[in-house]
Amino acid sequence: MAPEAVIFDFNGTLSDDEPVLYAVYAELFAEHGRALSERDYYDQLAGHSEEEILSRWLGRDDPELVADRIARYRARCTDGATIYPDVRAAVRYAAERAKVAVVSGAALEEIEPVVEGAGLGDVLSVIIAADHVAEGKPHPEGYLRAAELLGVAPADTLAFEDTEAGVASVKAAGMYAVGVTRTLGAERLAEADELIPELSLEAVRRLLR
Repeated sequence: MAPEAVIFDFNGTLSDDEPVLYAVYAELFAEHGRALSERDYYDQLAGHSEEEILSRWLGRDDPELVADRIARYRARCTDGATIYPDVRAAVRYAAERAKVAVVSGAALEEIEPVVEGAGLGDVLSVIIAADHVAEGKPHPEGYLRAAELLGVAPADTLAFEDTEAGVASVKAAGMYAVGVTRTLGAERLAEADELIPELSLEAVRRLLR
């Protein structure tokens, strides 16, 4: 039976921006005295909350650093170009057949302009960002909150994620997890119910039959 709701992670799943995030963190962390390699970013930090990333790498969670990181991201991504045309079509296809939402560890102020820039603001009416939860991924709070706002049961919900923390969050919420392997590869997302190489209209069509 087709799901009643479809939820998309944002960074790396809906928006192909993990390389941008790495560049921003590498730039910021170098300025604060601790270089960040691409491997260390993907091995240790990708998919975690802002606070967790800062605490792991710099040993502190500083609101000024968070604001600086967000401003650097917004300067690069708010035109919506990181959400590709085929992905936009996939989201609209899903919205014609189910309720749709975003659940992300990013801040609302960085998600909203990208979504609007991609022309998806009218279909992604529910966005659960870091601002809305006490516990970030891999905790299921964000996904459970989204299901509540959408008025659907977690068991009737399909979610797309590109990191271990994200997949763990989906599974802990009792939802069907689809791992998008382009960020970390298939092996690291083995706990997902199924794997796809990237979010696409073709994949969404197949999953919503």
